[in-house]
Amino acid sequence: MFKGQRLRRSGDITAVLREGRRWSNGLLVLGIRPNDLGVNRYGFSVGKRVGKAVRRNLVKRRMRNTVRELSTKQGWDIVIIARQNASKAPYRVLRLALQDLLRSAGLLDTKALAAG
Repeated sequence: MFKGQRLRRSGDITAVLREGRRWSNGLLVLGIRPNDLGVNRYGFSVGKRVGKAVRRNLVKRRMRNTVRELSTKQGWDIVIIARQNASKAPYRVLRLALQDLLRSAGLLDTKALAAG
C-alpha cells in the first residue's frame, strides 16, 4: 500500500468516523467517507485490547493484506477498526469479515470479484 493511500493523521480518521457511515460485525468496524481524490485511502486501528504489540501488528498486517487482495470502488476514505476478537480469528475468517463489511457498504467491486 502506497503512502498516499494511508490515513495517518488522527484528525482524518476521526473525520471519517464522525462524518461518514459505519458498519460492524463481531470482528471489525468499517467507517467510510467519500473523498475527491479518485483513490481510496485507508486507516487501520488496532487497540491494546486486541493484545500485545506482536498480536496487534499481526492483525494490522492481515487487514492490510486483505485490502490489497480485494478490488474496491475508488474515491473513499476507509477506516477499519479491529475488535478484541479479531486477534483470535484465523486469517480466512478475518478476510471474510472484512469482505462482508465492504460488500454491505457497497464498496466491493463485484465485477472484479466475479472475474477473479
